[in-house]
Amino acid sequence: MSAELLLAGYAQGIFPMAESRENPQLHWFDPAMRGIVPLQNFHISRSLAKHIRRGNYTISTNRAFRAVVEGCADRDETWINGPLFALYDQLHGAGFAHSLEVWQDGALSGGIFGITLGASFFGESMFSRRSNASKTALAYLVDRLRQAGFSLFDTQYITPHLATLGAVEIPRAEYRARLARALRQEADFNAPEVPDPHSLLQRMTQTS
Repeated sequence: MSAELLLAGYAQGIFPMAESRENPQLHWFDPAMRGIVPLQNFHISRSLAKHIRRGNYTISTNRAFRAVVEGCADRDETWINGPLFALYDQLHGAGFAHSLEVWQDGALSGGIFGITLGASFFGESMFSRRSNASKTALAYLVDRLRQAGFSLFDTQYITPHLATLGAVEIPRAEYRARLARALRQEADFNAPEVPDPHSLLQRMTQTS
């Protein structure tokens, strides 16, 4: 699979995964129900807001893309294999794959990465090495997507963790309609600056 073919698949509403890190083959997936995070309905709990307000972390974007992908694959079972690592590296170099990192005490404590096309952000995976790191990454990511002009945040599937933050499932046909609209729009992941905790929480509570 080439990077161009991968992007073409995303534009059609499908995405690749491997059965395991050891299996070199990739398979296309097209679930009947698709997970998304409505950008205006992201839920920040009181405990998460308290953690964000504390500010004992630093946020960056595209500073450690490969390390974020490696962090996401660092688990007993993963769908990220060698060919996907190579494809993600190519897409990152071409400006289509991005990461958002959370740093604490000088170390990478969590992050999330995904692919962008038009005003669509296809969230691939996230990881956390310290409490609330992945939730913090999601909060800053959602704010960035809003400020940058994105209209679709695709999570492929949803987990109980994502559901608590506002993720929902929509039928394949509705997803493809939203995707078609988003692909006709423009957005720039790199444009917004990283906000301070107060500004982030103020914006999120005003629009969610």
